[in-house]
Amino acid sequence: MKLFDVYPVYDIDLQRAEGAWLWDTEGNKYLDMYGGHAVISIGHTHPHYVKTISEQLSRIGFYSNSVIIGLQHTLAEKLGELSGKTDYQLFLCNSGAEANENAMKLASFHTGRSKIIAFTGAFHGRTSLAVAATDNPKIVAPVNETDHVIFSPMNDVEALEKVFEQHPDEIAGVIVEGIQGVAGIVPATSEFLRAIRSLCDRYGAVYIADAVQCGCGRTGKYYSHDWAGVNADIYSMAKGIANGFPIGAISIAPHIAPKYGMLGTTFGGNHLACAAAIAVTDVICEENLMENAALLGQYLIDELRKIPEVKEVRGRGMMIGIELPFDTASLRKRMLFDEHVFVSGSGNKNTVRILPPLNLTREQADIFLTSFRKQLADSEL
Repeated sequence: MKLFDVYPVYDIDLQRAEGAWLWDTEGNKYLDMYGGHAVISIGHTHPHYVKTISEQLSRIGFYSNSVIIGLQHTLAEKLGELSGKTDYQLFLCNSGAEANENAMKLASFHTGRSKIIAFTGAFHGRTSLAVAATDNPKIVAPVNETDHVIFSPMNDVEALEKVFEQHPDEIAGVIVEGIQGVAGIVPATSEFLRAIRSLCDRYGAVYIADAVQCGCGRTGKYYSHDWAGVNADIYSMAKGIANGFPIGAISIAPHIAPKYGMLGTTFGGNHLACAAAIAVTDVICEENLMENAALLGQYLIDELRKIPEVKEVRGRGMMIGIELPFDTASLRKRMLFDEHVFVSGSGNKNTVRILPPLNLTREQADIFLTSFRKQLADSEL
């Protein structure tokens, strides 16, 4: 049997990692400014993370949600404290797409309505409803097509108001990324997020904050949406929550009541997954990683804005988009093979994304900046 060929891959076979460093089978050392797509939040193979998972696996790795799993309650308490949502409820699943799928399903259950508002540039996942709410027809199969999702322009308050006016009793929820990642690091404005909160309140809809990529402290707050100063009804999360262990979750406001059988999962919230996520919350707290993400991220943004070739720098904390006046594919390849630095592309071909571990150091940030400036100088603009 061979692999189903759906991923274009670089000819690099990674075998070891530590902190923000990676090594391949040839012994080459790379700086990870990509974080495996914003997944690596506390650095690779953090000692506390490795120890916690290893010890948990030696006791029990899995049992189903038919029994009490004390680690789920511990994780819920820690995430509540870290995010400031101590009165919210936690449902655990396996991925970001599944988290968003459950968030939209829960909004529909709660309101008894069937329509979801999503936005241009959105990426919410590849499962049935999550992909239908994703603004990329190329990955939406015919079976996923639905009239239950209405797309509205990102950051356009007036257009959003009109959608609600046209469907006053049909909107179950609004789903929005605090910072659109795949689109090329496009932040939702605070005005826009506050308008979503206000309109959801006025029309009885559910505000769903997709924090799958822009959560877990990456911007300096646990959820990037919270920079707007209003609370969502449901926050979806995954990626950085367990530093690479497959887990997803939704954090649910107290006014949304659960019922037996409403949501469910086999693997979600298992002992090993919870241990991994608990270890991540411990490290984020003990090492002040949200503060580091905010401060060092701002340093990177400020330095990148000084580079003459850079057209625009977008984002916050350790979630940064660098827009250039040309297609960045060649530049990104040179960064990887000539400079040994991992960076990412985006749906905007002119934008480079950087999503490094939250414990990136100033020295590592400067290594990236030096390499980036060098390759820009060698580019043909």
